[in-house]
Amino acid sequence: MQLNVVILAAGQGKRMKSDLPKVLQPLAGAPLLKHVIDVARSLQPAQIQVVYGHGGERVREALRNEKVAWVLQAEQLGTGHAVLQAVPEIPPDRMVLVLYGDVPLIKRSTLEQLVALAGPKAMSLLTMTLDDPTGYGRIVRNARGQVQKIVEQKDASKTQLKIRECNTGFVAAPAKLLRQWLALLKNDNAQREYYLTDIVAMAVKEKVKVTPLIVRTPSEAAGVNDKIQLAEVETLRRADVARELMLAGVTLADPARVDVRGTLSHGADVFIDVNVVFEGEVTLGNRVHIGPNCVIRNARIGNDTHIYASCVVDSANIGEKCQIGPFARFRPSSTLANDVHIGNFVEVKNSAMGDNSKANHLAYVGDAEVGSRVNIGAGTIIANYDGANKHRTTIEDDVHTGSNSVLVAPITVGSGATIAAGSTVAQQVPPGKLTVARARQVTIEGWVRPKKADKTPKK
Repeated sequence: MQLNVVILAAGQGKRMKSDLPKVLQPLAGAPLLKHVIDVARSLQPAQIQVVYGHGGERVREALRNEKVAWVLQAEQLGTGHAVLQAVPEIPPDRMVLVLYGDVPLIKRSTLEQLVALAGPKAMSLLTMTLDDPTGYGRIVRNARGQVQKIVEQKDASKTQLKIRECNTGFVAAPAKLLRQWLALLKNDNAQREYYLTDIVAMAVKEKVKVTPLIVRTPSEAAGVNDKIQLAEVETLRRADVARELMLAGVTLADPARVDVRGTLSHGADVFIDVNVVFEGEVTLGNRVHIGPNCVIRNARIGNDTHIYASCVVDSANIGEKCQIGPFARFRPSSTLANDVHIGNFVEVKNSAMGDNSKANHLAYVGDAEVGSRVNIGAGTIIANYDGANKHRTTIEDDVHTGSNSVLVAPITVGSGATIAAGSTVAQQVPPGKLTVARARQVTIEGWVRPKKADKTPKK
């Protein structure tokens, strides 16, 4: 049977105390709902439907690039009512898997097992065993261990409240039967809502096989209803990602202090120090060393490159055997070749630097094409902005710029040129020569430094 996934994402999330809809609250740099859509897509379903309600237009706008069908639940009347909004568009010969937009840690492998247990005349549900089941619906079984029904916390008897096996909300059921059951739901319960969980008792009554799957790790089914739970889920995800990295051979100085807010690919013998944040798509080559307190975003870093402490690398392509930082910053569209040195308090923006070039101290390289074996002296800046437009600078091979030089773009510095310290060059610099562009030093005789007014209070 082909699979349809229905993601319930209409809740308001009042306990978040936020203007942002609950399913848009950020986890690892992406909305909660995005994580659920991603895992749903990994199952390769025929269709993904997202049932939305509160903050609906904001939710749709935030995830406008996702290939999903949006289904409006105008009134929030319970989980059963939410799924009911989606089923009219689902062919009867499909299998339906119900997920939740605020339960982001569920794993593909678990969902595959859950779907495999369902069939044309069988449904499955995901359960978990908790030491403290408070707040969860209880799984009621008969003497033979067969699931009979799910009872919500507010509707449970004292005996049922002692049950530790709980409902996660995840179910897989054939669309034809699901549609029939949803049409029969009633809201005669403490919440006055139409519970999706009531279809379990209907299935049992019709002798439809109900197969429970107890999730190995209950944290997979952890929901997010407030900022405390959001932080807890963030911690769980961080630990899970760190474990995967270490199993793949990455050395982490402290697994609790690395954040992967996107996709991290890596080679062998990579070392990552504490408090490093990866965002977007990042690729690390073999033997890359990332120092503490770095932020790496949408970047490729080549083999044997060392990034020292407190660097920001944003949308850059860094070659092999480079030395970066500490306290260096790469802004978008920057490319380094091999063996390039970028030192402390150097900023590179929308520029390319060739093999063996260096900018070791206090420099700004913006909108420039820098050749090979170039040495950019301490305090050198490229003045690329005229107040209205950005201009390009070309620095050819083997150029040396002295300390505190200013290169006023647009300009070309010829191969092998040397620019004297303290020069401001605004015209073409010829190759192979020394260019000096600074005011002549003058000492003024008889000059007296102005004195400050005496501010001592008079008696």
